[in-house]
Amino acid sequence: MAADGFELVCEVEPPTRPDLKRVRHQIGVMSPIADAFLIPDNHIGRATVSSVAVANEVQAMGSRGIACLNSRDRNLLGFRRDLLTAAAYGVEQFLFVHGDDPAEGARTSQLTVRTMIEQARDTSYPGCNPFQVGAATRLRPVPRWKAEADFLYVQVSYDLDELLRWRDSVVLDIPVYAGVMVLASAKMAHNLAALPQLSIPPALVEAVDQDRDAGVDHACELILKIRDSGAFDGVHLIPVSRYRQVSARLERELRHRVAPDRAGTD
Repeated sequence: MAADGFELVCEVEPPTRPDLKRVRHQIGVMSPIADAFLIPDNHIGRATVSSVAVANEVQAMGSRGIACLNSRDRNLLGFRRDLLTAAAYGVEQFLFVHGDDPAEGARTSQLTVRTMIEQARDTSYPGCNPFQVGAATRLRPVPRWKAEADFLYVQVSYDLDELLRWRDSVVLDIPVYAGVMVLASAKMAHNLAALPQLSIPPALVEAVDQDRDAGVDHACELILKIRDSGAFDGVHLIPVSRYRQVSARLERELRHRVAPDRAGTD
C-alpha cells in the first residue's frame, strides 16, 4: 500500500510477561498487510514490555517499528533514557500520548505530550537520524503544536461520515492516520458503546451481538472506504485479538482494490 501513498499501521499487543513469542506471532501474521507496527506503552494502565524494545524486535523481523511513549509514566531523565535506548536500537519513530490512568500508583505529571515533542526535537546523537514524532487527536480542532508534529493519529471511529466531516474541518500539512479498532466481541462492543468519547452505531453493536465476525467485517470495510476516500494518508488499525482474521481478509482485498482516483495508474 505504501507504493500508492496509503499506509496501514497495525498495532500489536505488547506482552505483560517476559516472553516475546506472541508478539512475534502477531508481527509475522500481519506483516503481509502492514507498512509499519505501532507498539503501545503500558496501555490501559498495565505494565508491559518496553515499547522501544518491541519496536526493535519489529525491526529485527524486517518491518518498521513505531514506539508509543506516554507522559504518564515518565520524568525527564526517564524520557531521555528512552530516547537514548531508541537511538541505540535504531528506532526512529515515536507516537507520544497522555496515557490512561494507571491501575496502580500515580502519574509522574512532570512531562506533557507537548514537552516530550519539544525534547525529542532538541535531542540528537552523532550518526543517528533525527527522531520523527507524532501525536494523537480526538475529532476536534487540532492545536497548533500538534499540527506541527511529523504525523497525527486520529481517535478510533466507526463512522466514515464522522471521520470525513472532521477531516474537512481541519487544515493539516502532515500525514494523518484514521483510527480503526475491531469490535472483537459482543462484550467489547457494549463496553465501548458506553464510553462518551466514542460513537458506535447501535446497528453495529447489534450485529456483533448476533455474529462475532461482524466486528471484523465492519473494520475491514471501513479501512477500504477510508482508503478509497483519499482523505487520509493511512489507517492506524487496532485488531485486538482478531488479527489473524483481519490480516487474512485484508491480504485478499486491500492490495487488489484500486481507489477510484487512482484507477488505471497502478
